[in-house]
Amino acid sequence: MAVKRRKRRRRSDAMAGLAPDTAPVLNASGPADGEAPQLVRPEVPAAADDDGRTKLCAYCGQLKPLSDFKRRTGQRRGATARRGACKACRAERREPERVAAEPEEQAAAETGGLPEAAADSAAVVDTPETAPRKKKRRRRRRRSKSKAAQAKLVSADPGAAAAVKKPPVTIQVSLRELKKIGLVPSREGFIRMRGRTDNGRRWYQEIEPGLAWTLVKERAAVVVNRQTIQRLYSNKEFRRLILERDQYTCRFCGQYGDTIDHMLPRAKGGHTTPDNCVCACHSCNQSKADRDLEEFIQ
Repeated sequence: MAVKRRKRRRRSDAMAGLAPDTAPVLNASGPADGEAPQLVRPEVPAAADDDGRTKLCAYCGQLKPLSDFKRRTGQRRGATARRGACKACRAERREPERVAAEPEEQAAAETGGLPEAAADSAAVVDTPETAPRKKKRRRRRRRSKSKAAQAKLVSADPGAAAAVKKPPVTIQVSLRELKKIGLVPSREGFIRMRGRTDNGRRWYQEIEPGLAWTLVKERAAVVVNRQTIQRLYSNKEFRRLILERDQYTCRFCGQYGDTIDHMLPRAKGGHTTPDNCVCACHSCNQSKADRDLEEFIQ
């Protein structure tokens, strides 16, 4: 490629060095069959640019100054690199396209930039009765009850206090109590708890030290190391344990029971442990809800 470029450059330099009246040009009509290409002299001498450089136009075949050609871009760019067609020939080739586009632009200007079908439909003027109504987009407002709104609701209706959700109860345990059962919180202040699902898959999570202390005390977990406890039962195993322990008998009414109820409700700080869960029938479980045992018995 480098050799071809050098030859091409030498040829162009040699052509540029010739006088305008002696510079050969290929015949536009082309050679006949079996004949060598003929070189003809341009009829109109071309004026060279300030540096005396000229170039043959690839379209009209005339020798024109280098300034009449556009510069090349990309890998073939250079100080003397120009495109093959002159600016005049480029303008002539674009002229038919511009002439063909003029009727369309004129028709679009008459119809206001709309197609014919749209222009016909736009001719019909919409009256207030026939004009389509725009649908208003309604934005849904998020209902957020602040603490002040909740306090106002409770003060207005004391019975609505139960409807207001209370934050979960957290158990505060001292470090001395944790060390008695062999636990020490991590740097972040958590205890790691691990266990298995009903399908046998292992899981783990980080819990508060108070919850870990409660689970160990109420025989729902055991201490593995200083920062880890192991859950003893999966959901199915725990349900079977409670029902078989109470012999499928409701703790409140003595009838057949197949559900599990928390003695201390979870809403008030109770947990799912063997010491806090009992067997109950469906009716007693529903009627007790989140009330304490003393309140439910009365």
